Amino acid sequence: MALIQFTRNFNDESTDRGFQFVFMCDRCGNGYRTRFQPSASGAVSGALDAAGSLLGGIFYRAADAGRAVHSAAWEKAHDAAFEKAVQEAMPHFHKCKRCGQWVDDDCWNTPRNLCKGCAPDLQEEFSAAQVEAAVLDAREKAREVSYVSESTFKETIVASCPHCGAAVSGGKFCMECGQPLAAKKFCVECGAELAASAKFCAECGTKQE
Repeated sequence: MALIQFTRNFNDESTDRGFQFVFMCDRCGNGYRTRFQPSASGAVSGALDAAGSLLGGIFYRAADAGRAVHSAAWEKAHDAAFEKAVQEAMPHFHKCKRCGQWVDDDCWNTPRNLCKGCAPDLQEEFSAAQVEAAVLDAREKAREVSYVSESTFKETIVASCPHCGAAVSGGKFCMECGQPLAAKKFCVECGAELAASAKFCAECGTKQE
């Protein structure tokens, strides 16, 4: 194969029918596919194969000889096609004088005449920095926010109605009996306010009904 004149990243997609190459950016990996170049020796070999399969005998031997000639001729044509492909692809790449990489237009900082790895685009960097700062700020503010108010813990929260025992999920009144969920209870003896579930008065000790 001919000497690679610029990017070391390429794929050879050539076949016995022709030659084609994909050259890739050293930084991002995006590629440029060169135009397909038909192989004259490949066409001749294909014609000999077709004649041999139809007529046999001497034509099979001619096809074998043609493949041997095609192999040497194909290699020579392949090297020439590669050189041509290099010349076609090279204008689509830039060589960074600082790091030596060959990069495509997207990875090239034209005002600085360097690749974006060595000379990042300041507008792109500022934009990325703004987004990063916004994310960090949002996380910091989220850590400072109190998601549970103190009043939540001061409220008497019940899981069942104190009157009928039905399960409740919030609100001020029972969905089953309509009674207030925070109903007050008073001692039958001294009138002191008691918890709804109290069985005895904390003031006088009287058993509650």
